[in-house]
Amino acid sequence: MTFNGTRHWLRFAAANTLRNRRRSLATVLVTALGTAALLLAGGFALFTYQSLEQLSARTTGHLVLATPAQFDGSEDVPLQHGLDDADALRQRLLADPAVRQVLPRVAFSGLVSNGDKSTVMMAVGIDPDAEFAVKGPFLTVSAGRVLSTGRPQEVMLGEGLARSLKAAPGTGLTLLASTTEGALNALDVTVAGTFSTGVPDVDQRLVYTDVATAQKLLVTKRVTSLGVFLDRMASTLPAQQRVQAWAGQIGTQALRVQTWLDEAFFYRSVQALYNRIFGALGLVISVIVVFVVANAMAMAVIERTREIGTLRALGTQRSHLVGSLALEGLLLGSAGALLGALLALAVTGLLLVLPLQMPPPPGRSVGYPLQIAFDPLLYAAVLAAMVLLAATAAALVARRTVALPVPQALAHV
Repeated sequence: MTFNGTRHWLRFAAANTLRNRRRSLATVLVTALGTAALLLAGGFALFTYQSLEQLSARTTGHLVLATPAQFDGSEDVPLQHGLDDADALRQRLLADPAVRQVLPRVAFSGLVSNGDKSTVMMAVGIDPDAEFAVKGPFLTVSAGRVLSTGRPQEVMLGEGLARSLKAAPGTGLTLLASTTEGALNALDVTVAGTFSTGVPDVDQRLVYTDVATAQKLLVTKRVTSLGVFLDRMASTLPAQQRVQAWAGQIGTQALRVQTWLDEAFFYRSVQALYNRIFGALGLVISVIVVFVVANAMAMAVIERTREIGTLRALGTQRSHLVGSLALEGLLLGSAGALLGALLALAVTGLLLVLPLQMPPPPGRSVGYPLQIAFDPLLYAAVLAAMVLLAATAAALVARRTVALPVPQALAHV
């Protein structure tokens, strides 16, 4: 078929769709709603996965550098498998062009006491200025202020732990923990502020302090691990390969580099659950959309059975009729898919301007914003699928309709 011939048939198909505007509009609207439903459902699932990935990477770093024993085994005493000479390792990591920041971490457990009551704590020593600058608002400060590098021997307490100890900003507490030699050590600290992570169980035990204070309590210069924050998620695997190439043996210490995914136990569990939920939901929505759109296209063809019989009686070839009806389906499907894409984009933008909050997920006390991710590949795939579905449905029904005997088609009601 020549270009002029194709253009002629397209004009003919377009004219046919405009002859019955009500029927064509109904078909376009059905296709648009189906397209928007698929795009919004897919965008919400994509946003959920991306948010979980970013949360996991922001918690530990895109890469985590530590000794193999730190990843694989338990400790007899705090920092038994910690990193020596962390400052030199940090400078070498910062030389990598993809590395944005390297954060030391000292993880330990012990007791925290207000003099009258003692309770178990899970403590983390951090570099306060760099930690809050790189991670952003990873926790909600409910009272007081965040830690500062220039203020040693201060702590931040989870809300639940602060209530248990009746502690407030300015309250003096005592930290008790085993040193790296196995002896018991105590250190007086001041509460700088209280915070909430959004997970009540964590807030009942978590304590933040600075690295120097943690090392002073544990009587060591080691750190548990180094969290490596990269310029973007896509740099994770290449950076891991580069770092592992030189970190295999540093002095007398063999080091291992793991990605955020290796450390993200919560993410992997939630991902497995969401894969089933979104998979089932996506399948149901897809089946409904396919049947609704296919039915709308089928009805648009079947309603014209007498017209098709008349054209057959006038000598129009079956192949021309099938091709014309398939082109009409293509045009209606394209219009509906584009309208649905615009509708999905409008909803996506509206949720950015007027954010809605989702209810807190299990185990958390705060919700999260309802947003829809925009992914060009998702839009391209859904639009192509909807156009193909509309054209295919029209062509299949048209083949059956034009195959009817002319008297039967003319008598169709």
